[in-house]
Parts: sequence; C-alpha cells; structure tokens
Amino acid sequence: MPGRQEQRLPAVDLLRGFTMLLMVFVNDLWSLKDVPQWMLHVAPDADGMGLSDVVFPAFLFITGLSLPLALAARSARGDDPLKLVKHIIIRGFALIVMGLFLVNGEYLNASATGISRHLWYVLSCLAFILIWNSYPGLNDRKWVKLFRSVGIIILLGLAWIYRGGSDEAMYVFKPHWWGILGLIGWSYLAGGIITIATRGNIAGIFAAWLSFCSISMLHHADMLPKIFYLLPEPIIGGTMTALVMGGVLTMTIYLSKGQLTMKSQKFAVLITGVTGLILGYWVTRPIWGLSKQQATPSWLFICSAITLAGFAITIRLPRSVTESRWMQPLRAAGSNTLLTYLMPFFAYALVSVSQVRWPEWMLVSPLGLVKSIIFAILCAEVAALLARRRIRLQL
Repeated sequence: MPGRQEQRLPAVDLLRGFTMLLMVFVNDLWSLKDVPQWMLHVAPDADGMGLSDVVFPAFLFITGLSLPLALAARSARGDDPLKLVKHIIIRGFALIVMGLFLVNGEYLNASATGISRHLWYVLSCLAFILIWNSYPGLNDRKWVKLFRSVGIIILLGLAWIYRGGSDEAMYVFKPHWWGILGLIGWSYLAGGIITIATRGNIAGIFAAWLSFCSISMLHHADMLPKIFYLLPEPIIGGTMTALVMGGVLTMTIYLSKGQLTMKSQKFAVLITGVTGLILGYWVTRPIWGLSKQQATPSWLFICSAITLAGFAITIRLPRSVTESRWMQPLRAAGSNTLLTYLMPFFAYALVSVSQVRWPEWMLVSPLGLVKSIIFAILCAEVAALLARRRIRLQL
C-alpha cells in the first residue's frame, strides 16, 4: 500500500458526500410526479442509462478510492496484514448483513410477518446502529456489549418472523439480489483483500483491475467455466469488483511517490485514464449494450470514466472552496455516509405514522425536485447531528 498516512483526502470526502446525497435524492424520486426521464433508471432491457444508473457504480468506485487511504491509516497505527484482512472481512460481512435485511424488506408480506414494511426498516436500521456504533466516549464496555446484543437479538427476531412474497407463494428470510449495501459489501470484500495482497504495487493492482474487467466481458459472453458461478455474483460478474479496483488503482497512482510530483502531472494522468475508459465504453457498447441491470462492461467503463472525471475535478478545487460553508452538506454526507444512507428509512416511517400528506404542488417536478434535494441535505445534516451526539457507525 502507499506509504502515506493520511486518513482522508478532502476531495474524496466531498465526492463521496456528493454521491451519497445524489443517492438519497434519486431514491426519493419515486415520491414525485413528472420527473424528467433522464433522471430515472432506464428499463431493465433497454440499451441506455439515466442519472439514477450512475450513482451506485460511482459509489463503488469511490469505495475503491478510499481503500488505500483507510488501509494505510490502519497500517500506520500498527495493524499487520492479518489484522487488515480481518477488518475487511468484518466490514464486508456487516454490509452484506445490512443489505440482506433491507432487500428482504422490499418483498415483505406485512400481514403474514405481523409488522409493516416501515416498521421492518426502522427496527432493522435501529439494530444496525446498536451493533455497529463505535460508542465513542463510552468507557464501560459492558454497556457496549449490552447494546450490541440487543441489536443482534432484534435482527435474529426479524429474520425468524419474516415472511415474504404473496399469500399463495410465501417464503422465509433469504437472499434475493443482496441489496445495495450487500453488493457493496461483496465488492469491498474482494477489492479490499486484493488491495492488501498487492501491497500498493501499481502493476499488481492494474492486473487485478484488468482481470475483473476481463471477467465481466467473459461473463457476458457466457465463456466463464460453470464452477466460477459458485462465487457470489458481485464478484464473479466482474463488473462491480472492477469498479472498486478502478478506484483503488486511481488512488494508488495518485499517492505514488514516483515521477508524478506535481498536481498538474497527476491531473493529466487522471484525464488520460478518463479517455481510456471512454474508449473501452465505445468498444464494448455495440457488443453487450449499456445496462445497469445487466452490469455490462460498457456500463463499467463509462461510469468509471464519469467518477474518475469527478475526482479529477474535485481534487483540483482550492481549499477555500472545499472548506466553505456551502460544502457543509457534502462534508456531512461524506463523513457520515452509512448513517446518511439509513436516515430516509426513518424519515419515510415517520411520515407514514404521522399521516402527513404533502400538497400536490410539492410533488410535481420541478418544485418536487427541490423538495427531494432538501430532503437529501436534511438526511445528511441529521446524520451529522447524530454523529456529534456520539452515534458514529464504525464501518
């Protein structure tokens, strides 16, 4: 890994914060009417991409950007490779568990389970916080163990009572498509272990990125041996892990102590990478099409190019901009990312229980879009407020 000891880069926090706010925003578009088509997901079988189809892969790429920084910081504190792998496994497992509970909520049969979908989400998210809060300032570890035990009991109880599907075709708690957090967890798990194994060697990381890009193409060409499909789809599909490894490669090159010493030189390398990714998109789209639903290679390349371009721009912003009060919502979302992601589940449940009915004019674009933007910012600010009150998820 790079020999640098910075725990964070302001540009990464801002880019992650912007992406998280955008994720909350597009996830709220379901509540609006007359939303411009270019903002929405395209149909599963369509050859194309909307704004909503860019957010998730951007977050995976940014996850990769953060990995070398996070691992370097832990190494500087004395963690050996074995401890780093343990950390990656625990964190990946936590994200997978969260993803499973949230995605099962989508298919909940409320009458058979005995609780509403909103209550399922609230209890799940509350359990996540109880289990994975870092409890800063709480020195009595007995209380920490108690809170975490309560969270585990809540999740086990929810899994036990869960019933999904229709009354005619009911099933118990099970994996579906892993959920957004689960997909991130699997990709993070693979990308993190590879990052540790390569020890910051650019050639090794590039080979890993290229391998997963190739796996993505072989997967869509139906040329992978069947035994490969015993692995989880986010890994064997290639595309999602390649997005993470693209971020790892970018940050490793950016932090390297070679000939790239000037910001202008690093910026030129980043733009060269954007150009190469666009070329990959141009070559692969006619073969497999452009589809988020199918995670095609062209989707991998163009979304990587867009996120890399965003990083290249953000890294050039002067400190007066990155530290300005106008960037506070981005900094809040970037520093409390997972908590910000969970906030809408509480907000929607609160609206449902209070039976608030928004005026029609607030739900129609373009004013409705302003409502969703404000909603995303409020989620980030509430998450930041909770963080100041010692609720800080340690993932």
